[in-house]
Amino acid sequence: MPTPHIRAERGQIARRVIMPGDPRRAERIARDYLDDAVLVTDVRGILGFTGTWEGRPVTAMASGMGGPSITIYATELAREYGVEQIVRVGTAGAMRADVAVRDVVIATGAHTDSSTMASRIPGVHFSHVADFSLARAAVAEAERLAAEVTVHAGQVFTSDHFYLERPALSDALAAHGTLAVEMEAAALYAVGAAERIRTLAIVTISDHLLTGESMTAEERESQFGTAVRVALAL
Repeated sequence: MPTPHIRAERGQIARRVIMPGDPRRAERIARDYLDDAVLVTDVRGILGFTGTWEGRPVTAMASGMGGPSITIYATELAREYGVEQIVRVGTAGAMRADVAVRDVVIATGAHTDSSTMASRIPGVHFSHVADFSLARAAVAEAERLAAEVTVHAGQVFTSDHFYLERPALSDALAAHGTLAVEMEAAALYAVGAAERIRTLAIVTISDHLLTGESMTAEERESQFGTAVRVALAL
C-alpha cells in the first residue's frame, strides 16, 4: 500500500532503483533509457517511473535534495516495497585538481559531518561505505566505457550545506584523498546498512571548487549518461 511519501502500490516499484535527486532527471532516465516506463508515484512532485532495461525491471525515482530527504525515500522503498538495491545517480563538486568537470566518481565511501547521520549511533563515527559488490561491478563497467569519460573511484564528502564555504575543510578533505562533495551518499549508505540493502552512489562532476568551472542547468540534466549506463548495468 502507499506510504506517506510514495503513492505506488505494492508490485509497482522494481527491486532495483536508480535514484537521481532531481525529478526531471528521473523522468529523463525513464524516457531515454527504460522500455514501457510508467509513472507510479508523484507525491510532492517526487516522480518515480517503472519500466525495463534489457528485460529487467527498473524504477527511476527522485530523492529530492539532502540526507534527510533521501533517507525517507530509501527507507520506505526498502521497508514497504521490498527494494533490494538503490543506486544514486547525481552530481557533485570536484575537490581536487585531478578530477575535472564531467568526470564520473564512483563513491566507494562517504565522509560526513551531518548531524542526521551522527544521531544514528550516538558516540560512534559510523563508516558510510557502498556495497562492495556494487562498487566492484560499477568500476568494471566504467572501465569498459572508459573511452567516453574519465572515471574515478574513491571517497566523497556528504555535506548538509550547498552554499556554505569552508575552504580549510575542503583542503583537508582533499589532502586525505576525498574526490568530491555532494549531499546524499552518506545518508543512502546508512540506510543501506540499517535496512540491509545494496547501495551505491555514482556522481557526475558538475562544478569544481578549485577552478570555479561549472555546468549549465541544461548540462546538469543531460550530461550524466555514462553514470546512468553504469548504474543500469548493475
